[in-house]
Amino acid sequence: MTIRRDRPAGTPLIPITLRWGVILAFAVALISGVSVFVNGFAVKQLPDAAVYTTLKNGVAAVILLVIALAVVPRAQVRAIDRRSWSWMLVIGIIGGSVPFVLFFSGLAIASAPTAAFIHKTLFVWVVLLAVPFLGERLGWFPIAALGVLLAGQFLAAPPTGVTWGTGETMILAATLMWAVEVVIARRLLLGSVTSPVLGAARLGIGMVVLIAYLGVTGRFGVVASLTATQWVWGLGTGLLLAAYVGTWLAALQRAPATVVASVLVLGAPITAVLSSVANGTVPAAPVLAGQVLITLAVGAVAVLALRSAHRNQGQPVRA
Repeated sequence: MTIRRDRPAGTPLIPITLRWGVILAFAVALISGVSVFVNGFAVKQLPDAAVYTTLKNGVAAVILLVIALAVVPRAQVRAIDRRSWSWMLVIGIIGGSVPFVLFFSGLAIASAPTAAFIHKTLFVWVVLLAVPFLGERLGWFPIAALGVLLAGQFLAAPPTGVTWGTGETMILAATLMWAVEVVIARRLLLGSVTSPVLGAARLGIGMVVLIAYLGVTGRFGVVASLTATQWVWGLGTGLLLAAYVGTWLAALQRAPATVVASVLVLGAPITAVLSSVANGTVPAAPVLAGQVLITLAVGAVAVLALRSAHRNQGQPVRA
């Protein structure tokens, strides 16, 4: 019996077009909003933030590695040059490991409002880096939409009682690392590296670094003492992280970094809605206004990107 192949091996199931990049970016925002809400509960179930991060990252790394082995032809992996592998090693360090340790360690000693606001400025740093290093262009309308997005952030998560110390510095360092990672990842994804391979490398290399960190800091005993319930929390959040990273890189392979990073901000209102439902509370008027502004700004960024896709008649982002 002859098996008909309508799709060549290694061809992605989802077309590499800007339109699909925007759609995937919204999916990432949804996953992010749910993940932040769930992680808020999960992190309290484990005795150490570094152990929790290593556990869920390890679960996600295994899942993404299995997916990459299943969908990416070996010839495609062998075609990746040494320079790209070197950059993937960098991503594993500055994206999949070190910033997680910095962020959660800083969060433990930083003021909550300031910490939340610093992290939510990620899209600003991505925009500032993407224009000179990726050649992404922003017209007046996209700039205005990004300005509204930043204003919405101020209202939704105002940095009241601003203080600055070691914790805030650590969180800022983590945020900047993630911004740099976005730029490097976008460059790799426009080359010979596919999103499944990059996702597996990011968390796989990151897992090795995190395990080494646990060993150096003497935290292996904490891992050994985890209960079945704590392992379940780690497995559940690891599944969400795998979905987030896989979808995020798939979006970044198809759409500009500025678009993906901006749409991702929509995760904050999604988390806020889930929290309000769970707590039976209604946000204050300024916070609610900020969430509305964020939603409108993200919608504007998406519409502008889709109009660009229409002008290009759905042509692939890369050749």
